[in-house]
Amino acid sequence: MIVGVPKEIKISENRVGMTDAGVRQLVQEGHTVLVENNAGVGSHITNAEYEKVGAKIVGSIKDVYAQADMIVKVKEPLPDEYDLLREDQILYTYLHLAAEPKLTKVLCERKVKAVAYETIQDKDGNLPLLTPMSEVAGRLATQIGAFYLQKDHGGKGILLGGVTGTYAGKVTIIGGGVVGTNSAKMAVGLGGEVTILDVNAKRLEYLDDIFQGRVRTLYSNSQNIEREVHRCDLLIGGVLVAGSKAPKLVTKEMIATMSKGSVVVDVAVDQGGCIETCKVTSHTNPTYEVNGVIHYCVPNMPGVVARTSTYALTNATFRYASMLARMGVEEAIAKDPALYKGLNVYGGYVAYEPVARDLGMQYRPYQL
Repeated sequence: MIVGVPKEIKISENRVGMTDAGVRQLVQEGHTVLVENNAGVGSHITNAEYEKVGAKIVGSIKDVYAQADMIVKVKEPLPDEYDLLREDQILYTYLHLAAEPKLTKVLCERKVKAVAYETIQDKDGNLPLLTPMSEVAGRLATQIGAFYLQKDHGGKGILLGGVTGTYAGKVTIIGGGVVGTNSAKMAVGLGGEVTILDVNAKRLEYLDDIFQGRVRTLYSNSQNIEREVHRCDLLIGGVLVAGSKAPKLVTKEMIATMSKGSVVVDVAVDQGGCIETCKVTSHTNPTYEVNGVIHYCVPNMPGVVARTSTYALTNATFRYASMLARMGVEEAIAKDPALYKGLNVYGGYVAYEPVARDLGMQYRPYQL
């Protein structure tokens, strides 16, 4: 199979769909890999490094899409790429289609076989291809929040960990999954006063165990959320419902009770956000204020730590990339139930029910 790796065109997206190590393995398995010129530069992978392991460097994104049977990316195609997509082409990337009605319609119209990293789900309910980027985004959320709490960046002038004889910054994390856990690790490490809210009692027990009393866990309901939002300096949204839009758990009225100079980081913004006042921003203009509260809502947070993110991502995605290249979509998803759940669009229809439901589109599951 001919596998194409285009350069990402989303603002400040420096990741690339596959590392040189991943390319080397695909070439050894007998595939042709086309890498767009300078696609890996943002992750410090040069054309020469790709060529050394057998990749063919092509001059433009159009060349990649025109020749490749499968496109391996990091982020969803943007409007400039829509016309490049071809019928029966495999698209393997993060898609987050529940927040992308226009892209979903394009994928259906062009009859692309779209496999989304974020909905591949194993028998235990884990999302193995979302996990590494959720780890990165969770850790970044605390790091970024601490940065914007500084007075010179608009915040209230709080050092997250405080010092002897002062109060530490208060961090409230909505959602105790991978994002929330990694946000808490960073916040605890910096010395913050951390509260995590979740609806899963077993998850809260797990968090109590691993943090050994260094975080406070609360059941997530509107009363507890309201109280914790009001008292915190940094609010991190880390809610995930696989493949669906994130529920709006924090209302604008709750945000209005936060003190000026507080900071909100909504990691769930790529799925619509779990905080009502959040709207998508970018790395070039990442923040805005609502009632004096700083909001950071960048959907591709890991793109600014591209070297770490790209290698972590390929470690997770390569197994399925290899299967898709070797077998094609139909045989691969028949062989692996986890990969079947990743199939979002097939044959001109939405094949993943949560996306179809959220977008009000016809659902037609692929028949194994």
